[in-house]
Amino acid sequence: MAADSFAVAICREDGRWHCDLLPPAVLADLEHCIAALRQQPSEGGPIALLNVEDEFFVVVRIRPDTSVGLLLSDVTAAADWELARQAADYLDEEVPDDEDAEDVWPVGDIDLFADLGLPAEEMRLIVDNIDLYADEMLLQLAGRLGFSSEYEAVVAAPRLR
Repeated sequence: MAADSFAVAICREDGRWHCDLLPPAVLADLEHCIAALRQQPSEGGPIALLNVEDEFFVVVRIRPDTSVGLLLSDVTAAADWELARQAADYLDEEVPDDEDAEDVWPVGDIDLFADLGLPAEEMRLIVDNIDLYADEMLLQLAGRLGFSSEYEAVVAAPRLR
């Protein structure tokens, strides 16, 4: 995976957010990511933010009822990227063919963080902003949910290549 790719686990304990990098292997296997996230204790369920080469992102959240919430920022990425294809398959979304790939659109649970104060309408404003790269969208998401400084510290830290 390229240097522009990373996966961050976000957990909340005693009302405080904590962010840690996940192993790079989760960027290649959605089920591995979900399994790793299930190992993270968290109030309200752990979250993973996966950025793939600043092209698209996947958000995974283990809800308190243990169900998995998933959002893929751009379903058209599934035509070229294995992780995006796995996310689209998980969501039972059809992968658009090349002629449909001019437009980008998110799929999955756009209302994934409504209980944390980020309603679907505001999430849509983030993912629909085609002027932003995936990492910039994730930073906006982190800011909106209240863990931008913890998130930025982890993402800015040198990563093993």
